[in-house]
Amino acid sequence: MKKKVLSVLLSAAMVASMLVGCGGGDTPAAPAADNAGSQDTASAGDEAGGDGVQEITWMFWDDLNATEDLISIGYRDTVERFNKDYAGKYHVNVVTTNLEEYYAKLNALVAAGETPDCFIVSPGPNLDVYVDPGVAADLTDYLKADGWLDTFNGGEGAFSQQTYDGKIYAVPLNIAAACVFYNTEMFEKAGITTMPTDWQGMLDACEKLQGAGYTPLTISAGTAWCLSMLAGYLCDSEGVDLAAIDSGNASWLDSNVVNATNKLVEISKYFQPTAAGDTNDVATANFYNEEAAMLIQGSWAIAQINGANPEFEDKCGVFAFPGTDGRVIAKSDSLAMSANTAHPEAVIAFMKYFTDDTAQKYTAEVGGKIPVTTVEYDASKAPAQLEYVMDVFGNAKSTFGFYNESMATTEAGACFDDAMVAIYLGTPVEEGLATVEDFYKNNVWNK
Repeated sequence: MKKKVLSVLLSAAMVASMLVGCGGGDTPAAPAADNAGSQDTASAGDEAGGDGVQEITWMFWDDLNATEDLISIGYRDTVERFNKDYAGKYHVNVVTTNLEEYYAKLNALVAAGETPDCFIVSPGPNLDVYVDPGVAADLTDYLKADGWLDTFNGGEGAFSQQTYDGKIYAVPLNIAAACVFYNTEMFEKAGITTMPTDWQGMLDACEKLQGAGYTPLTISAGTAWCLSMLAGYLCDSEGVDLAAIDSGNASWLDSNVVNATNKLVEISKYFQPTAAGDTNDVATANFYNEEAAMLIQGSWAIAQINGANPEFEDKCGVFAFPGTDGRVIAKSDSLAMSANTAHPEAVIAFMKYFTDDTAQKYTAEVGGKIPVTTVEYDASKAPAQLEYVMDVFGNAKSTFGFYNESMATTEAGACFDDAMVAIYLGTPVEEGLATVEDFYKNNVWNK
């Protein structure tokens, strides 16, 4: 059966505050501008080859040659398809790094005047730091020139988190939701027949799984945003208002923040013993290798799970994080262009390959992410988990973003990440939250 992603659903997801992912690791300080107001500094791929081919660079947060992640493999195919189709005219060279080091290495290139012509980025503060100093180019005219913008679900609404003062600075590639992935066989053997819908139900499920001899939950505190994503769900379920905190009308020491953080400590007794040092990749592998019953992660993990262990797909279920009153963390990875690229036409042509029908069908039918365009895809070919994620979105009342990507600054998000890890490792809740409060006093509220 052909399935077209509903415009209303996707527009709502994109218009709302979005996280993420998934593209974050430790969030670095904002980069200095790459002489964005001047054309004296060339971006990394400015030189044309000796045969007149325009060479551009794209920076990405995974090794495209070694990866098992199906979305990354799709991106590799897109690069190869672009280079083949534009042979003799354009050629893209890929600069890769691991997820945790991505932004630090990107910022180092920006500071050195070697900004990649094209780079992947998450909406929110991680994009702000490239828009504000003029590192990222305005893409509005390119999107409107030939109807490209109209191919996106919701039109301009799809770009709400990439738009500043009416100008669009990045192109979304896909949509993902943060959900609870679970091992259906382990749940059945533990006697869990209905999925948790509230916090007590989540704790009860963990207790049953542990009683059946399973590790209930795998998570990464070694990759801090993974732990803070869980903390973000808990804060939102307690009614924490980030906008009120940013404006100084609420505090990180308020009772609802304390209650949420106490819940994080409460559920941490069900984490795998190595959670403190495990990276995101290791924590995810614990799940698809059936060493733990649940994984709280974005639906981008579908591509990683199915790529590494295809046979696990049949026993991988998905449900919405419980107790959030229908609110879901949503994320879109995006592409930005250097304001100093010497070959903007080549970069735009490259970006369009990520949003053409071939790439967007692959996004759904193989990668298990939700496309951002109006493309029709064959739902029968898509990973089983995508249908579950679509159900989560379909039942969602609203979406919100990763906490560390929704705060006043990237540094504030990093401070929150660090505080959640410290609290998990044993720092008293109020003491850990006081470090975030102090950061806001010194760097947000007094600015």
